[in-house]
Amino acid sequence: MSVEYNKAIARRVFEEVFNEGNLDAIDELASVDVVLHVAGFAEPVRGLASFRQVCLASGKAFPDQCYAVEDRIAAGDMVATRWKMLAKHEGKYLGTSPTGKPVIAAGITIYRIVDGKVTEAWVNSDELGLLRQLGLPRREEQTKASAFK
Repeated sequence: MSVEYNKAIARRVFEEVFNEGNLDAIDELASVDVVLHVAGFAEPVRGLASFRQVCLASGKAFPDQCYAVEDRIAAGDMVATRWKMLAKHEGKYLGTSPTGKPVIAAGITIYRIVDGKVTEAWVNSDELGLLRQLGLPRREEQTKASAFK
């Protein structure tokens, strides 16, 4: 597949799956044995069902999430996307009850696309920044984190 075709697949993941909440599109856009490497997760997310669960959980926590793609760069079977998400915290997220607060999160996702399907992805986002917007970490956690500055 061409680089432009791969970029279109990555674009569709953001538009259809994340922005429109169309989880059925995952079956068309990702391979059955897709692997997601999400920064902060203890283990990779493996398979379509697990990918769908991650998207579902995100959609429940931030039902109005809107992803804006700021850059997309592709070479061979790899597509890197720099994105920003705008949303309101309306559902449980990482154990945090809904706050109703608006949030902005930024990150980079790199997809490997083979034969028109996402086979692997690496997701790195500013989770600490997102948690701070929700009022976390608490003061004592910030103190511990500052020990590494």
